[in-house]
Amino acid sequence: MHHLFGLVLAQKDLSRAGDLFSLDDAEIEGSLSEALEQIRIISSSVDYQTNDNDQAVVEICITRITTAIRETESIEKHGKALVALWESCLEHNLKPSGKDEDTPHAKIASDIMSCILQNYNRPPVMALAVPVAVKFLQRGNKELCRNMSSYLSLAAIAEVDLLADHTDAIVKSVFQGMNTVRFLHLVLPCAHC
Repeated sequence: MHHLFGLVLAQKDLSRAGDLFSLDDAEIEGSLSEALEQIRIISSSVDYQTNDNDQAVVEICITRITTAIRETESIEKHGKALVALWESCLEHNLKPSGKDEDTPHAKIASDIMSCILQNYNRPPVMALAVPVAVKFLQRGNKELCRNMSSYLSLAAIAEVDLLADHTDAIVKSVFQGMNTVRFLHLVLPCAHC
């Protein structure tokens, strides 16, 4: 792993996290999957939800990683690690608190979702992402669900076969009151083509 990424993540050093943006994307590209795995470990710790420092370090690192993935067009290379971190968010509370604030893991999921699902026209990425994306539809976070529905609608247009296996889960989320009606309207006709 790149020395600075390793330092920031090992020490959870918020004072150095911003320095990651001074590095060239190509310089850190080879470290991104390993950094994502370290973030998964940090965000799975028992005290993560109450540790503001760790949350801030993770948010900065995820922003830097997703930017580098987009700029180097290396989503296929790092897709597995990105989806693993994204899926790990499902093990935690995603429902907003009474103040309508997203939980720390909902923030991670949201940041990663856009990086992954903007690649709806890349079948290898969607093959990894769609089974995880569908799970988020039933997790009770309306904002995540609304955004997920938009991205999955695009995926349905590009790769309908990837979504056909998940029609039951999508219908179930509609009946559970999630805001996926627009998505259902697009996907169900395609799923039976």
